[in-house]
Amino acid sequence: MPMQTEFNKYKKDADFVAFKTIHERTRDLSVRDGKPDSFNEFEDSGLLIEVMRNGQMGYSATCETTSQGIKIAFEKAIAMTTASSKYPLFKFDQRIRPPSKGKYETTKKTKLDSLSTSEIYDFLKKTSLALKVSDKIISSTSDAMVITCQQNYMSSIGAEFEQNFDIVINSMAATAREGQETQTRSLHGGRGNCLQIGAEHFQLDAALKDCDQISREALELLSAENCPTEICDLILAPDQMLLQIHESIGHPLELDRILGDERNFAGWSFVQPSDFGQLKYGSDMMNVVFDPTVSHEIASYKFDETGNPAEKKYLIKNGILQTGLGSLESQQRSGLRGVANARSSSWNRAPIDRMANINLECGDLTLEEMIAKVENGIMMFANKSWSIDDYRRKFQFGCEYGKKVENGKITKTLKNPNYRGITVPFWNSLAGLTKPDTKESYGSPYCGKGEPSQVIRVGHSSPYALFKNIEIFGGG
Repeated sequence: MPMQTEFNKYKKDADFVAFKTIHERTRDLSVRDGKPDSFNEFEDSGLLIEVMRNGQMGYSATCETTSQGIKIAFEKAIAMTTASSKYPLFKFDQRIRPPSKGKYETTKKTKLDSLSTSEIYDFLKKTSLALKVSDKIISSTSDAMVITCQQNYMSSIGAEFEQNFDIVINSMAATAREGQETQTRSLHGGRGNCLQIGAEHFQLDAALKDCDQISREALELLSAENCPTEICDLILAPDQMLLQIHESIGHPLELDRILGDERNFAGWSFVQPSDFGQLKYGSDMMNVVFDPTVSHEIASYKFDETGNPAEKKYLIKNGILQTGLGSLESQQRSGLRGVANARSSSWNRAPIDRMANINLECGDLTLEEMIAKVENGIMMFANKSWSIDDYRRKFQFGCEYGKKVENGKITKTLKNPNYRGITVPFWNSLAGLTKPDTKESYGSPYCGKGEPSQVIRVGHSSPYALFKNIEIFGGG
């Protein structure tokens, strides 16, 4: 193998050396009103080199994977670690890079590469047209991003692993208008289905059912009442819990934010190192796990990008904060427990503390039983706007679609539903969770973080969740 030969030239030239290669192919298609809107196809390949000298890590990357290109990149990595050794923040040891071996591959029936671009386009055209159930539907879109990615890692202490991912991001949306009123309803808040899966995802019959529901709910919103302003109970559907988990649990638990390293994109955290094992983050029924081992969830893997084996760990158990989202580097610096979450967006970025699959565990209610517990409340679906402060304390979310719940029954549809809260009191108001058969898995392909910026894919699963006495308000 040529890369192995190149690696062998340098593996003894530092205290630690690792080569990571990534090759990713993406097909990104969009259809609007049954007609092609955009199509992009591209491949991206390169090499990231990691070195350690005197307890300091250095990095360099290149897409020129010739002997000369690799030589130049390696010399840059050595120069970085040599320079940083003069001003050490912390002295690491080789425990931050385990000697892991193995292979991971997305669970699938059929490889995504077996699906032709024309077949994807045909699926998008048919679903886009199916959204046009009325002349009041003024715009219908159907999009798909189909990604295959191969990662290979080898290190001077014996690590050698390969990971292969097949990823589908598929979304649909219908915009309806009548007079001065315009409303949009989408598949799970515009994020659609974000999964690790094969070509079998593109099942037209199931997608057409989604199209019918999306369009009819968009039309329904045109004549719906505006969401009232009041304090009442709130039921959040799993496609809104996606963002609630992401913003008010995922980001504030990242250890690099808690350590003060990461301050971009509303980047600090209210969480303090002393809070672990102590902070009552939520009610007793709140159990949140980090779990990259879940089949089909978008951010599943066997190893993080430093070779740390992935395993399920409780971040919050029975409402008490347990574990941070910190890689081996952050764990060694902070002395806190962490997880296998050193991840990067591409071959030209160093791995940093990132979310993977952050999931809220289920309860024991049916959805009907949950609704029956509510005397006055609103059920909300699918995020369309969000805001959160720099410390991840205060938040405000807007949703696409709401249902009024009165005396244990759904009574009417509401448009422009919004809610706001403060993270810890909000999660302590958690009063009910539905059973595992109601759990739904979603993800986001565009989680931004870091300097230089890294946009990465993350997954979240959740049941329906009931919160008591929440501030609700309508929008324009």
